[in-house]
Amino acid sequence: MKLDIIAQLVQILKDAPDVGAIEIRRGLFGAWSSVRVSKAGHLPNAGGAGPIVVTQSSPAAPSGAPSASVPPPPAGPQLLEIKSPMVGTVYSAPEPGAQAYVKVGSRVNVGQVVCIIEAMKIMNEIESEVGGVVKEVCVQNAQPVEFGQVLFRVDPHA
Repeated sequence: MKLDIIAQLVQILKDAPDVGAIEIRRGLFGAWSSVRVSKAGHLPNAGGAGPIVVTQSSPAAPSGAPSASVPPPPAGPQLLEIKSPMVGTVYSAPEPGAQAYVKVGSRVNVGQVVCIIEAMKIMNEIESEVGGVVKEVCVQNAQPVEFGQVLFRVDPHA
């Protein structure tokens, strides 16, 4: 990639505060195979072969500036999140017409399959890293998901 193109991408990031990252993937023979622009706060897929990622860094607060206050944690039960480990399409059941792996109120155990994420035509079973009761399903069947996106919220104390 040429330096002037990289400079243009950096300028786009500076001029558009909504843009958080620009990811460019190279295909065969060095040709560009895809360009992806992500909103601020959404991370592009960290995996893949040879991506070039240009990200905008936020300037540090001046030394005399007051720091932003952190809101207190909610008074309700602390819910643990099951997040997407990849970019892809989420499926709530093993096949069309079958019952969902989990739904609100389902008890899940560590290692239990909670959904499938299809990435590059490969079906990846997503296992729970926490045990408890599913309190919230944050995605719909056949919805595209991002890396790190919350799929489920689980109450470990229920």
